[in-house]
Amino acid sequence: MTTQNTRRALTGGTLAVLAVLFVAVIALTNSLLRGAQLDLTENRLYTLSEGTVEVIGAIDEPINLYYFFSDRGTAELPQIRTYATRVRELLESIARRSGGKIRLSVIDPLPFSEEEDRAAGFGLQAVPTGPTGETIFFGLAGTNATDGQMVIPFFQPDKEAFLEYDVAKMIHGLVTSTKPVVGLMAELDIAPGFDPRTRQMRQGWAVHQSLAELFELRSLDPTATSSIDEAIKTVVVVHPKALSEDAQYALDQFVLRGGNLLVFVDPNAELDAAAEDPNNPSAAMFANRSSNLERLFKAWGVAYDPSKVVLDAENALQVQTQTGAPVRHMAILGLRAQAMNQQDVVTAQLGTLNLSTAGSFRMADDASLALEPLLQSSAQASSVDAERVRFLPDPSALFADFVASGENYVLAGRLTGTAKTAFGERSGSSHLAESKQPVNILLVADTDLLSDRLWVQVQNFFGQQIMNAFANNGDFVANAVDNLTGSSALISIRGRATSARPFTTVEALRRGADDRFRATERKLNEELQETERKLNELQRARADDASMLLTPEQRAELDRFQKRKLEIRKELREVRRRLDADIEALGWKLKVINIALVPLLLTVGALGFAWWRRRRPAAA
Repeated sequence: MTTQNTRRALTGGTLAVLAVLFVAVIALTNSLLRGAQLDLTENRLYTLSEGTVEVIGAIDEPINLYYFFSDRGTAELPQIRTYATRVRELLESIARRSGGKIRLSVIDPLPFSEEEDRAAGFGLQAVPTGPTGETIFFGLAGTNATDGQMVIPFFQPDKEAFLEYDVAKMIHGLVTSTKPVVGLMAELDIAPGFDPRTRQMRQGWAVHQSLAELFELRSLDPTATSSIDEAIKTVVVVHPKALSEDAQYALDQFVLRGGNLLVFVDPNAELDAAAEDPNNPSAAMFANRSSNLERLFKAWGVAYDPSKVVLDAENALQVQTQTGAPVRHMAILGLRAQAMNQQDVVTAQLGTLNLSTAGSFRMADDASLALEPLLQSSAQASSVDAERVRFLPDPSALFADFVASGENYVLAGRLTGTAKTAFGERSGSSHLAESKQPVNILLVADTDLLSDRLWVQVQNFFGQQIMNAFANNGDFVANAVDNLTGSSALISIRGRATSARPFTTVEALRRGADDRFRATERKLNEELQETERKLNELQRARADDASMLLTPEQRAELDRFQKRKLEIRKELREVRRRLDADIEALGWKLKVINIALVPLLLTVGALGFAWWRRRRPAAA
């Protein structure tokens, strides 16, 4: 064998040995490092939170998770497929972390298959994807060792921030199958019962019915409660007007030992029946309808004024006056997504919340706790005395001397941190002076949002109560109680970052243009209202009865308004044009950087490296 052939044989043998070693190393790595990962993403998207790990650690019986995803049916839906990969990776990570306690099955429910029937049997949602009527499944079902079952009907891509929370919540629900116990301490007649004023049974509010379906509600007497049962993990306090000192102390110690609290106070509770006297109707006009937890709020560092109501010009709802004319009422608010905390599981994904004569919270300068806003007013808001909005005949009068403070008032918030007792003078073997762990308290400065009139229509249909919700007030309360009754691990998960990487600069440009657009649009509406007012004045001042004809003054006014409206429309188009111009300019900059500058830098670097390599032998 020649030297050349020997070299070829050695080279071929070496390559074969290297290939075998490579396959062996890959197989050994897959075996020894199975489940290991290095998360280098910006927000550690692929690392389980401590709360999820704690929920997994509490599993004491096997749990089966069935992940249904129509792989073939989503071949033309790249957005769904990308999110499906994210969901599967999370489920696989959770299953690995459980050490075999969670058994994950990935199922593709093909049309007319047993798997499709199984998905429908679990209650998963079949979503149509096209005109042909084809449907896809993209959900999760879970079962425990007994007969417990929970489902996520459909994974919505826009809820990715709460994906881990939803899955952890399902696992936690399968581990604890009994209904959570919730204490209700209410000084409003929200529960069904006998009404001594009318001597008839009252139906109860829809929000109470909704909570009773989800939780085991236990009534707590505001005047007689001196301690709270250990079985109660969450207490809901509604309109605390006359809480006894023992009841306040019971709440104080309940929070310090780890209990969760949801408090609804109000500067003007419009449905406060206790303030009404059937024998003296006029007394209701001057009765106190406010509520407060002054002693506890002071200990927690919460500043709340029960005599102040928030007015909000931007979020004001339109109401019917006594004359039948629609008027915007600045004390009755319709909050949209921009007024809600989208990073908190309680308020994220809610569409509309209606409030009436709400107050606000802020923290004292020396407060040791932190208040995270859940609901906020717009900057076009101010605070006025509650007496001004009571029995207001014309809500438009609130606009007369309204001046926005520019402050975003906190209408509801989450209070966290280490709390101290409000009853330092008390002692005893069971007395706590400080919380053992960070407290979790939700504060809401309105009780009217609980009333049916602001969010739901209840109808009697053949003896059944049918609820048609037109706002998300009930969902807000259910989310709040559900979040608080979950384990502390669940509460700690909250919303996480999403895998989507939006063009933040472009979005900032759009937001700025939209702000200018809304300001110009608001100006148009104000001019329209002013013109209509002047037209009404001219109409009343007319001497003749020819109501169908316009006077020269009215015609001139209309011509002026039409001309101004055209000018404002031109301004709106100019604002939009400038927005497009700014975005196009940004696009050109990015193109220059990506297409020309980056390759140029790489070319210069390569040429420099080649020059350095040539110079090195010469220098040697």
